[in-house]
Amino acid sequence: MKPHLIVLDLDGTLLTDEKIISPKTEQTLRKAVSQGHHVMIATGRPYRASEVYYQQLDLTTPIVNFNGAFVHHPTDRSWQTIHETIALPVVNEVVDAMQNFPVKNIIAEVMDDVYAQYHDERFLDILNFGNPLITAGDIRNSLRTDPTSLLIQADPLTVDPIRQHLEDLHAEVIDHRRWGTPFNIVEIVRHGLNKAVGIDAVAKWMNVPVDRIIAFGDEDNDLEMIDYAGTGVAMGNAIDRLKSIADEITDTNNEDGISRILEERLSLQKNIVV
Repeated sequence: MKPHLIVLDLDGTLLTDEKIISPKTEQTLRKAVSQGHHVMIATGRPYRASEVYYQQLDLTTPIVNFNGAFVHHPTDRSWQTIHETIALPVVNEVVDAMQNFPVKNIIAEVMDDVYAQYHDERFLDILNFGNPLITAGDIRNSLRTDPTSLLIQADPLTVDPIRQHLEDLHAEVIDHRRWGTPFNIVEIVRHGLNKAVGIDAVAKWMNVPVDRIIAFGDEDNDLEMIDYAGTGVAMGNAIDRLKSIADEITDTNNEDGISRILEERLSLQKNIVV
């Protein structure tokens, strides 16, 4: 079988609800690599918060972080890194506009530096992977460089009005996605960026055609990736919109849904030793 590129979202997809890779899924992915296939991660997380899983699987591929705003190869410095940022004036305009909404927090990430509008231990805890430098205070005063991404935390009823505002006033310069519970986050990156853009750059570098890409996801930020891949797979726990465009729907992230599809698609089942 010709080499396939297997693309994995992290939260709600590769990771169980306990934020681990199950033994069966890890075994299946290692078997796929041993048979000549490629495995890569595409996530909204920064690299510092995904590196532990990259290393656990002993990956040797580029990785897509910040939903496509940062793509690099952790083990090959000759690979041309992609890093697209949001213009600082646009960030300041968004922060200004958010004063008219009951937002809980606004976070700007400049690679591994985190700038928080308000100090919130519970929310900042999820951004603390890799021990980033965290600066709390009005972003309009503390942020001095174009950030990689911007996060807006709001209550569930406020998320859609915020997204509509961003669409109405900033659609030409930024794109936005939604994280689900428990934090209800609007994530903003530079316009034209998404996971599919980063995956396409990696696939071309690997010389793997789109029809041999199998991508797994569960959330709003996986829509372009699932639509782009030759085989786009929605997890059983995925949002309905993603399921509606997926080529296949598998079991949930807690039920080794990735393993089931790969065993069937790549004929791995008979080769796995239990």
